[in-house]
Amino acid sequence: MGGSERSPVAWGIVGYGWVARDYMAPGIRAAGHRLVAVADPGEASRAAAEAEGARAYARLEDLVNDPEVEAVYVATPNHLHREAIAALAGSGKAILCEKPMAASLDDAEAMVAALARGDTFYGTAFDQRHHPAHRAMRDAIRAGRLGTVTAIRIVYACWLPRAWTSFAGQDNWRIDPAKAGGGALMDLAPHGLDLVDFLLDESIHDLAALTQARAQDYAVDDGALLIGRTPSGVLANLHVAYNCPDALPRRRLEVTGTQGLLTAVDTMGQVAGGTLSFTDGSTGVSETLPFDGEASPFLEQVKAFGSALRRPEEREAYSATRDLHTMRLLARAYEASA
Repeated sequence: MGGSERSPVAWGIVGYGWVARDYMAPGIRAAGHRLVAVADPGEASRAAAEAEGARAYARLEDLVNDPEVEAVYVATPNHLHREAIAALAGSGKAILCEKPMAASLDDAEAMVAALARGDTFYGTAFDQRHHPAHRAMRDAIRAGRLGTVTAIRIVYACWLPRAWTSFAGQDNWRIDPAKAGGGALMDLAPHGLDLVDFLLDESIHDLAALTQARAQDYAVDDGALLIGRTPSGVLANLHVAYNCPDALPRRRLEVTGTQGLLTAVDTMGQVAGGTLSFTDGSTGVSETLPFDGEASPFLEQVKAFGSALRRPEEREAYSATRDLHTMRLLARAYEASA
């Protein structure tokens, strides 16, 4: 395996469900890379992969042994992440694993230990780091436009009914506590927790949380509120939910400072677009800030990971240790809510 800095990356995907099929695979193609192989035990998933021109394996080990695959996107249900990383670590293939890292903190710690035994380039797929609007927000914060940042508020919600599935006839593993490790908190809060780190260059350390099982008829939480604080004193408020109708406003990111407010609306999610504005703290006047409204976070994530694969000096943007801290915050949030 290998290639020049500008050559297309040959990708494999483990777990060809909704996100992999509808967002990651198109992102790979749009970035000029190639999807060459997929591993999934589901016949419908393999058929969908073959329709895209990829080799389809029923067994993970066959993809691990495929010599053409350079980078692997792991998009299985959460409880299978540990198995995939254990098989791929040390194989010579780069790994981009969906968030959360795993269904449990124990699994995440075992994954980091497995990665540490070899020289594996690993990243967790926090695609919201790569949304152009969120990059523009970070640039504005770093330039001092907000003054002293005091608070971050995030709403990231959707409607997830029991009957939702990636393919007809499959189960909704996101509402299975054994497979997902939790509900809305486990699935949606990692993005917000990671965005705090991305935007502020520091992570949440103090954390309190409450969960609810209010509107949906399944065993995991369908909503959660998290309140956190960074070491420098920035407060973070995260509301995540599986019980918010999709027709309602449900995706908002605000960063407040002593000199102004940044507001991103409908940027959190898998698709391109949304809006970004800055409100001046002295005049109250708002202005729209430009960003690339055509590039999806998945496309930008593929481009960034592929570039770091070819250029090792860019890999410091990825950290399994940092992502393990996010998993520990999730575990603390569930403990606090109990």
